[in-house]
Amino acid sequence: MARYTGPMTKKSRRLGVDLKGNDKYFNKRPYPPGEHGQGRIKESEYLLQLREKQKARYYYGVLEKQFRRYYEEATRQEGRTGENLLVLLELRLDNALYRAGFGRSRAESRQLVSHKHVTVNGRTTNIPSFRVKPGDVIEIRPRARESQAIIGSLEIFGSREAPGWLQPDPSAFKITVVDRPIRSQIDAPVQEQAIVELYSK
Repeated sequence: MARYTGPMTKKSRRLGVDLKGNDKYFNKRPYPPGEHGQGRIKESEYLLQLREKQKARYYYGVLEKQFRRYYEEATRQEGRTGENLLVLLELRLDNALYRAGFGRSRAESRQLVSHKHVTVNGRTTNIPSFRVKPGDVIEIRPRARESQAIIGSLEIFGSREAPGWLQPDPSAFKITVVDRPIRSQIDAPVQEQAIVELYSK
């Protein structure tokens, strides 16, 4: 299963946004890496658009081909293409687990799915990109409920407010998808219109 496994802090510093969440190393040095990291860079329109696309890719943990497929699907849907794109990314199973506080990061949530610790509507799935829909019930399998990673994550993040399209029940290790997300519920640090402009060229 292909995914980026390199240093996320380096990507965060290059793109100017904390992609991991609570990254103390990014907060300590919030400027681009390298010898000339604190120098001035001529920021063209293309560079700004490319940066927004890269932010979205690394934020949700998808590769270039996969991201392009999400974009093409978003263009076929009604409404704004940029918002459709973010909604499709939000509906990934690994993201839903992270948003509900069942993982400290999307990478950790992805691992939970890959190791078959998660069921959707009673069926085990090991596909992190599985798309959830309203009415779906996501549960942590009984054998994984004593995992220190899950317990630790729920202790730290389980009390945070989940977005309105999800209804988590930490005591039952369950999440109910109550609706599709809307743009105001998506806190991704991305200007989606710039991505649309980049792909429209």
